[in-house]
Amino acid sequence: MANAHPSQAHPDDTRLEKDFSHHGPNGNASGYDDGSGDPLTRLRTAGSVNISPEMFEKLYLSPENRVKGELRKTFGNPTPIALVGFLLSLTPLSCDLMGWRGAGGSGAASTGVFLAFGGILMILGSIGEWIVGNTFPFVVFGTFGAFWLAFAATLIPWFNAYGAYVTDPTLAATQMGNPGNPAGLQAPAFNSSFGFFLIFMGLICFVFLICSLRTNVVFFVIFLTLVCAFGCLAGAYFNLALTYENAMNMAAATRASRLLVVGGAFAFITSLAGWYIFVAIMLASLDFPLQIPVGDLSTMIKGASERQKSKV
Repeated sequence: MANAHPSQAHPDDTRLEKDFSHHGPNGNASGYDDGSGDPLTRLRTAGSVNISPEMFEKLYLSPENRVKGELRKTFGNPTPIALVGFLLSLTPLSCDLMGWRGAGGSGAASTGVFLAFGGILMILGSIGEWIVGNTFPFVVFGTFGAFWLAFAATLIPWFNAYGAYVTDPTLAATQMGNPGNPAGLQAPAFNSSFGFFLIFMGLICFVFLICSLRTNVVFFVIFLTLVCAFGCLAGAYFNLALTYENAMNMAAATRASRLLVVGGAFAFITSLAGWYIFVAIMLASLDFPLQIPVGDLSTMIKGASERQKSKV
């Protein structure tokens, strides 16, 4: 029997190729039906099926938007690789901040991880999101990719981030001209300056928090806990500055220690939410039978364009 014409619907309506450049009457992307019975060609992923706005939001962490061309059909989903970089940097750091099993040093042992995973993978993921036209995850991943690179650079002696604060000639002489004098880590000015960086990271996370109301509950929790984490860590560094100004200020030292632990705890909660959404995206990408809910908000909180259409 002759095969059905490609324009005819296949009996089981299997979608084998996604196409976001053409939208049907309901606003969802239309698919292309191959009509082939070959088991190999019938292996599907969510990158090749006709997906709903809810599934789009889960995969890309952004409400569905229209873009020209077929880039989303050509390239893979960059979201998971950026999440891998974020999680493999933040999770160990949160454990360090909480001092589990004697860990510490503000994550200095993971400097290479911050560069390779946090920096490179997140920047690559950000570029991928930019290519496929997803503005919000592009900005989020690019921001945190730069954060991890900056944080790693601060920990690397060659950049002399803390060594520059050593002004005592006696202390400077011990380094024999080499950058990264560890005495700078106890300079009040260094700790206060780094605290301001953390404050404004918390501010930008607050902006992301508001924007995440158009994504899903898990992404919202991630930014909510990040705002709390950055706030606690900024407070810890400000109190460290007070401690190094006056060694007798034991109250500031105690507050700094506690705030580091609390900040690490918030970061660990962020990591748990991140691992959850990473697993959800990977299962959805493979069209896995088990789907994990993420609490889609993109259809509950309508966008300005959708509200405008409803008024017409």
